[in-house]
Amino acid sequence: MLPKWFDDWNRDNPTNIYGPAILVGALGGAIFIAAMLVAFGQPFATKSIQTGPRGTGMSVTEFVNEIERPDPTIEDYLTEEPYIPQPGDALAKDIYENVQVLGDLTEDNFNRFMNAMTFWVAPEQGCAYCHGEGDLETYGEDNLYTKVVSRRMIEMTQNINENWDGHVNANKEVGVNCYTCHRGQNVPSDIWFSITPVVDAMTGWGAVQNRVTEQSQFTSLPSDALETYLLNYGVIGVHDLESRVEGSPADEGFPTIQDTERTYSLMNYVSNSLGVNCLLCHNSRAFYDAEQVTPQWATASLGIAMVLELNNDYLVPLADVYPEERLGPIHQDAPKAACRTCHKGYQQPLQGLNMIADWPELTTSEAPVYE
Repeated sequence: MLPKWFDDWNRDNPTNIYGPAILVGALGGAIFIAAMLVAFGQPFATKSIQTGPRGTGMSVTEFVNEIERPDPTIEDYLTEEPYIPQPGDALAKDIYENVQVLGDLTEDNFNRFMNAMTFWVAPEQGCAYCHGEGDLETYGEDNLYTKVVSRRMIEMTQNINENWDGHVNANKEVGVNCYTCHRGQNVPSDIWFSITPVVDAMTGWGAVQNRVTEQSQFTSLPSDALETYLLNYGVIGVHDLESRVEGSPADEGFPTIQDTERTYSLMNYVSNSLGVNCLLCHNSRAFYDAEQVTPQWATASLGIAMVLELNNDYLVPLADVYPEERLGPIHQDAPKAACRTCHKGYQQPLQGLNMIADWPELTTSEAPVYE
């Protein structure tokens, strides 16, 4: 009645009765634990976001302890309700010198914003970070690069909220402000610089891949995907699905295997930046079909277009303003933004916190409207 291996063990080891008992006990314990997991559910429960029709595999699954993990930077966020302007209130541009942006704010709202920006960007240095150690009479001077950059960043933030509503307000009206990227740091985390070629001993395709870099998300994928698609207006695309397609990599617009690898590198970066997988935007059985993507695909596409504009119109032109220590280590280029600069591993920056509720000054380049 007993298994043959059991009889053989007893014959060969007549005095060792513990070996089979331990084995049987371990197997029985494993079966019991497996049965309990099936009966009561897995200990690390998951939640999923349905991104397409049921039965198509279009859902993004995340562990509960990750999806519900609060962003640790939210608790440090400083905000303050605006002062409703009254008739006759003097404007900042009429009181202070050299106010090139935010001049239509009343004095109280202007100082309120300056105070908040100090906490968002330079909590340790305070006002001196942009204005220096001089008296208040010197605050109108543009002697420090930080003030020149800050002015341009305010204009960039206004542009994002004013012209890229389809991306930043895709789910609800939340917008962005300085804290979205800076989180209390002078220089935002997750900026990037050009680093290619990553191999000096060769030219061509081999010089941009097969080296583990931050830009390639520490894979052997190409390290120039951010540079190609978020700076140089490269066309995102993969090699043709058909075999023996006529054409040559020398032909303009011809999708090559290298383009495919670059695209994978970019998509891997985007997924990690938002803490999601491919199915947030794509249908798993038709990645290539633009008619079967999710609404999030359009939001992400707008985000890529937005980052292209921010890098080319706002960030790269500041290269001549920055001191040497703020430039890239290889090409001495200006710091640039990408998805993770704002998202920092979450599907929505700061988990959907409304960043413009108290800051109508950042929603328009015109005079703000207070309610």
